[in-house]
Amino acid sequence: MTAAPAASSSALAARLGCLYTGAVHDVLRGMGVDRFVLPSNLRPLDPSLKVAGPAWTVSGHIDTTISRHDSLLGWTTLLSRAPSGHVVVCQPHNQSIALMGELSAETLKNKGVLGYVVDGGCRDTDFILEQRFPVFHSFFSPADIAARWCPDAFEQPITIGEVTIRTGDWILGDRDGVIAIPHEKIEAVLDETEKVAATENQVRDAIRAGIDPVDAYLKYGKF
Repeated sequence: MTAAPAASSSALAARLGCLYTGAVHDVLRGMGVDRFVLPSNLRPLDPSLKVAGPAWTVSGHIDTTISRHDSLLGWTTLLSRAPSGHVVVCQPHNQSIALMGELSAETLKNKGVLGYVVDGGCRDTDFILEQRFPVFHSFFSPADIAARWCPDAFEQPITIGEVTIRTGDWILGDRDGVIAIPHEKIEAVLDETEKVAATENQVRDAIRAGIDPVDAYLKYGKF
């Protein structure tokens, strides 16, 4: 079963959504965490939208023997089980078909799902853009899952690139890319990144005021 999000999950998601991947990256690296940056080919469908929240994981595989009915039943079961207040993170184990489309995005958005990250394809792009539902994907294709693909595991650890993601880990995606934050570190990461962001604001103001970049770095210890 899906572990219930902590009472403060929505507040944590709101704080994370105010940050950006570059600053969180630097904090995680400073904490000694590695392998938390998802592959660079994962891009936002709409670069103006961020995704931030706890992950809910799913994996699947190509199955050309499956019927159209069974494949669509499996897919709608995925949509039905996806919990509100989470980011669905999918490892479909293929690079040939779309794993997100208009009706699926509409369904997830209406359920209160925060966004969708897939190491795979997307279609119905214009419709999803109109919905303003955050989708991060690796390619486009008109090919759908019908009679081609089925989910095989929910809420189990998945690996995208070199990053292993567990249900309950935290996802932040923006136009620079997607990172995964271990769930046990989220509060410490938020606290430290908020401090970093405040310092960077001071550096930015100093640069605008004409301070030399070396002097700014030596003064604030950040650049």
